[in-house]
Amino acid sequence: MSELRPFCMPKWGIEMTEGTIAEWMVRDGDAISKGDVLCLIETSKITNEVEAERDGVVLRIVHPASDTALPVGALIAVFGDAGATEAEIGSFIASYVPASGGADVTEGKGEAAQPEPAQPRKAAPVKIETNRPISPKALELAELEGVDIAAIEGSGRGGRITFQDVAQHIRPEPARTWRGIAQLVEDDRKVFASPLARRLAAIHGVQLSGIRGTGPRGRISKSDVLALVPQAVAQPVSQAFAPVANAATVEPFDKIRKIVAKRLSAAKRDIPHFYLRTSAAVDELLAMRKTANLVLGSKATINDYLVWAAAKALARHADVNVQVHGEEIHRFPHADMAIAVASPKGLVAPILRQVDRMRIDQLAMASSALIEKAKAGRLSFDDLEGGTFSVSNLGMFGVEEFDAIINPPQAAILAVGQASRELREGDDGEITFETRIKLTLSVDHRVIDGAAGAAFLATLKSFLEHPEQLFA
Repeated sequence: MSELRPFCMPKWGIEMTEGTIAEWMVRDGDAISKGDVLCLIETSKITNEVEAERDGVVLRIVHPASDTALPVGALIAVFGDAGATEAEIGSFIASYVPASGGADVTEGKGEAAQPEPAQPRKAAPVKIETNRPISPKALELAELEGVDIAAIEGSGRGGRITFQDVAQHIRPEPARTWRGIAQLVEDDRKVFASPLARRLAAIHGVQLSGIRGTGPRGRISKSDVLALVPQAVAQPVSQAFAPVANAATVEPFDKIRKIVAKRLSAAKRDIPHFYLRTSAAVDELLAMRKTANLVLGSKATINDYLVWAAAKALARHADVNVQVHGEEIHRFPHADMAIAVASPKGLVAPILRQVDRMRIDQLAMASSALIEKAKAGRLSFDDLEGGTFSVSNLGMFGVEEFDAIINPPQAAILAVGQASRELREGDDGEITFETRIKLTLSVDHRVIDGAAGAAFLATLKSFLEHPEQLFA
């Protein structure tokens, strides 16, 4: 009997319940080696490459690439050896039971999985000596193929060269399949594009070669193709004033919007939100920011100071710096701050780690890099996992005040409005102007009492109005 093993929808983090196969890099019958990229899987905010854990053959792809989300643990392909029969594969799929629990689910897990003997590693014919950051698998591949890594630009954290960087340098485009409504030209088959982008290009006669993709790793997306589709020819002047029906353009939710809508609906429905409002005078903070940026040589923004102040306030109010998991409260010694950023994939909230321990110049540099990464659509799972508190600032859009929805499993989020000049009467009766920012704290009333939230907000206000405390 042939050896078969399942390839399942992986689980990345405790919050992931489903994923979408954005694109297959292999097809039925392909021989694969350990480290080969099998497919791209999208979660609510990121797209991850999934690599083969061992050598084998793709016997059957159970779920093709589509916009339909699949639950974690779902069987999406069957791997094994080339001698497997169709009857064996069909029986394996029919009897497969998904794995349960919180562990990652990729290859070889589930009740129908069978043990895989260890594969011997290939000897490296060329030894590469380098001080550049490079993953072990990427170095092994480069040595096996005799690749000069000096010509490779690393896409990993800190410029680290990944396995995909080396593989793409060797063969810029792996084999792909496409089942669309028209046959693409051979040149377009070699272009790194999503299945939907290929389908739209075929419909509208757009040549994919030459398009600069805006997706992950330069992948051509639907929006890249649609941007090149000519708009409808304008109506003749004689028809300009002809009465027409005011028909609406129907646009269904895309996959990301579906997930966002689902999460926000669940959060608003299941979490008893409680709102606390205050405002803070920030004239001293604005002046100190200007001086500190000159002294430290940094470019800290007002939002950086707001995040910094909130993190330091959380360090004093541990009962607000929590996550809720079922009927358990998880408390943390440091503040990992989620900052709301508008990205090509919608609203994301990447995490700045241990902000309460940072200097303001360190925070400014880290937040700037993270925001640029989010806007470029290059956030990784690690950038989005965790977080003990969120800050959402819409002041730059002229919004004076708003209520934010809590991002579970966090238990609180701070909404920041626009800074505005307001009249103030001093103790001596003198009327002056001051700059104030309105703040709204949304808390999960199941785990944070009103008094605890109010105490945190009072400390935050004190930090903002007396910013010298932040440097103490």
